[in-house]
Amino acid sequence: MSSTDSSANAVTLSDEELLRYSRQLLLEPFGFEAQLRFKQANVLIIGLGGLGSPAALYLAAAGIGKLTLSDYDQLDLTNLQRQILYRTAQVNEHKSQAAANNLTALNPHVAIKALSEKLNMNDLSAQVSAADVVLDCTDNLDTRYAINAACVTHKTALVTAAAIGMEGHFTFFDPAEANAPCYQCMVPDTGQRPDVNCSTNGVLGPVLGMMGSLQALTTLKHLAGLDSQKHTLVRFDALNLGFQQFKLVRDPKCPVCSNHE
Repeated sequence: MSSTDSSANAVTLSDEELLRYSRQLLLEPFGFEAQLRFKQANVLIIGLGGLGSPAALYLAAAGIGKLTLSDYDQLDLTNLQRQILYRTAQVNEHKSQAAANNLTALNPHVAIKALSEKLNMNDLSAQVSAADVVLDCTDNLDTRYAINAACVTHKTALVTAAAIGMEGHFTFFDPAEANAPCYQCMVPDTGQRPDVNCSTNGVLGPVLGMMGSLQALTTLKHLAGLDSQKHTLVRFDALNLGFQQFKLVRDPKCPVCSNHE
């Protein structure tokens, strides 16, 4: 993770930035040093839909220095019910570019890199390697496995979430920790791909908003050096406003993380 070491002493905050982030700077656990870490961080967001929208908005607003946005889909009218980052006039635009434009309008101090092509394995590995934190905001199991494997290889923190119907799930993995489990420990790859997604089952927008906001919050805490609840599956029941937590452990036979120390 980027830090305020001797190689980064030249990085500082302008008067405009000090005013913009003043409410964060007042928070005792964060403050000036944490804000500098935000400014030096590169966060990779893969998937700019219902999860990626609120996550990207909050991270840009908070002053993350570089956001790398990856999504090869175009904006559809049906997306607007839950993908709050976009506007009706942007329908049929590439999501990554539309997102970059809107986030730049929100905070011009953030450098945005928009990736509109589907990442192959080499490209994914390179982007994960360059990132301080990866947010998996996708809805495809094969993509989730590929992101997880790249994060384990490069020991890059992974914040993943999902939501469908009235239920959300959230987990923060830190492969840099000894004996850390990974996404595939939590969701073993059986080779089967259930046809369950928002298109077939529906989802309420604020449920995705809750999970995406948790992803942004955890990312900021991690970059600031604050303790976060790692390797715990958090289940959110939107209908009853209830949370459940399940501690995860490494699968000793996991083909992804069991041999990575």
